[in-house]
Amino acid sequence: MFMIYFGIDILLHTEISWKEKRIALLTNHAATTNQLVPSRLALQKKGYNIVKLFSPEHGLDVQGADGAIMQDGFDVLTGLPVISLYNKKVAPAKEDLQDVDIVLVDIPDIGVRYYTYLWTMTYMLEACALYKKKMIVADRPNPISGAIELSEGPMMDEQNCSSFIGRWHIPLRHSSTLGELALYFNEEKNIQADLEVIRCLNWNRNDFQPSWELEFVPTSPAIQTFHSALLYPGLGLLEATNISEGRGTNKAFQIIGAPWLNTVALMQKISMELGSMLTVQPLQFIPKESKYQHQNCYGILLQVNNQHQFKAVTCGLILIKLIKDLHPDNFQWAAYPTNVNPTGKGHLDKLTGLHHSEALFNTSFNDFKITINRLTHAGKWQQSIHPFLLY
Repeated sequence: MFMIYFGIDILLHTEISWKEKRIALLTNHAATTNQLVPSRLALQKKGYNIVKLFSPEHGLDVQGADGAIMQDGFDVLTGLPVISLYNKKVAPAKEDLQDVDIVLVDIPDIGVRYYTYLWTMTYMLEACALYKKKMIVADRPNPISGAIELSEGPMMDEQNCSSFIGRWHIPLRHSSTLGELALYFNEEKNIQADLEVIRCLNWNRNDFQPSWELEFVPTSPAIQTFHSALLYPGLGLLEATNISEGRGTNKAFQIIGAPWLNTVALMQKISMELGSMLTVQPLQFIPKESKYQHQNCYGILLQVNNQHQFKAVTCGLILIKLIKDLHPDNFQWAAYPTNVNPTGKGHLDKLTGLHHSEALFNTSFNDFKITINRLTHAGKWQQSIHPFLLY
């Protein structure tokens, strides 16, 4: 297999006419070359005139807690000023871009609509159009693959559910790269930015991250491994419940649990309903933070049987339904306060993109499965995104 080159690698190996223009870089520490050198440092050493950095949720160092406000600062690695786009503002102001000629975007994504780096990119795209700045995306492969047939709804209900964890009408698992989505939104939303995408080289969109033969770089505090990223489109939905999704452990989004969970009964149900997709085993864990901090949780570890056939969103929705039906007196929907949703209310609607989504879980299990099968179908997404696919 040929080595994969990210967009940033192509940029660094190419003579570029705009190298000495004033460049702002939207990035974080998870954005590296294929040799694991932080992109911002590699660009600076190559002579690119980077004048400032923008950072998304979790901050430039990718250490900020989920949903926590990130402040402006300075980067110890490059000495550059850092403007946070996850505090009182989520888009750059006019003064942030007035001393900039080009905005370069190099930021990782994990292929899930409610992962916020995507939406930071869209706010930057709109700002570049508004303030007449060229935007260049150094593209990156989708770690959970770009296999469009694996995309899953629900589709986003923009009118009722739009938020910072899902602004626009795309499926929950979108099977695209940020570069492809930038091109799609630029046309679909009539943004009309001066946009360029630097493609990756040697990436087959049907490949998953382990086949790249490159180390997985943690993209945020809870996404430390490829396996967490693979399960995240489904297990991320647990944020809207009182079930631990494993935050505060080294296996976030690979384990679930609660002090009251009947693991034996749940494993039996999972084996019946999801056994073709998941293998599970019991465990106990004590989260160091988040739900049930310092409490013993009874839980299960989930392993994907076949990543090429795995439907993460379907599994996540069914898991919640199984637990709710098994524990009607213990299960609860939960608020999830963040910088962009201080009350934390309506979190399940924002995650799923569905209005009144909690009501779905009050139906019989058979009716629920029929509804979920319909909702997780990604509609016309494959046809809509096809003209913008780069690989």
